Amino acid sequence: MKKVKVGLVQMSCKADKNANIEKAVQRVREVAAAGAQIICLQELFTSLYFCDTENYDHFQLAEAIPQGQSTEIFSNLAKELGVVIIASLFEKRTQGIYHNTTAVLDADGKYLGKYRKMHIPDDPSFYEKFYFTPGDLGYKVFETRFAKVGVLICWDQWYPEAARITALMGAELLVYPTAIGWATSQDESTNTEQYNAWQTIQRSHAVANGVHVVSVNRVGLEGELQFWGGSFVSNPFGTLLYKASHSNEESHVQEIDLDLTDSYRVHWPFMRDRRIDSYLPVTKRFIDSEM
Repeated sequence: MKKVKVGLVQMSCKADKNANIEKAVQRVREVAAAGAQIICLQELFTSLYFCDTENYDHFQLAEAIPQGQSTEIFSNLAKELGVVIIASLFEKRTQGIYHNTTAVLDADGKYLGKYRKMHIPDDPSFYEKFYFTPGDLGYKVFETRFAKVGVLICWDQWYPEAARITALMGAELLVYPTAIGWATSQDESTNTEQYNAWQTIQRSHAVANGVHVVSVNRVGLEGELQFWGGSFVSNPFGTLLYKASHSNEESHVQEIDLDLTDSYRVHWPFMRDRRIDSYLPVTKRFIDSEM
């Protein structure tokens, strides 16, 4: 049986970048000590979620990948601890071009590559199009020491096409670093509906593709946003193996059995029965019945 232990780090952040990095390093050490082999940090964990406003000063938070400070720190940490680290960072590609990017660092500290967020939102308090150029590397799977990991980022969560393509590329699990929360002005029923939709869509990716899904979110009040935490792990049929609270910092190690993918795909052969010859319309923005 092929089993792997995945570490999730759900934490709050502050304006001090170095303090956030130090906290993340400590949390990585904690879950590594508890047996984690693949460790996922939340989206943009080195800073507050700065996309709640359009502010040119925030571009100073960005750094090169892999030449930047954060990649070096977490690469050295991965090598020291013998763990894989999935680190979501604000990438400065060149002057005037920035990305929302995740670096994947193998258990020997080797930089395996990066995934640049493909779907970029633009909503009240989530003004990401102001900061991020859409990803241009396509979907990615990283063959780490412990598993083939497919990485997607936050807003990518809502798109079954992204999960499907990444699974078709051989991902043994899908990992989503995330920063999503509730507006403080919202009522509780709206909050509940939003969280349930967010979790359900990702569990559906697990079911449709027969793979485990790991989603890691932040917590804490930042401006007008209350980040809802709720990080979780789903098995390949949508069953929750772990769910974090909505308000507390939590670090968790979850063992998952990667062999379950074959078992679920055999008994529920959604992959076998795909009619790929009929899917061309999905490449259209919209199908106008008058055309």
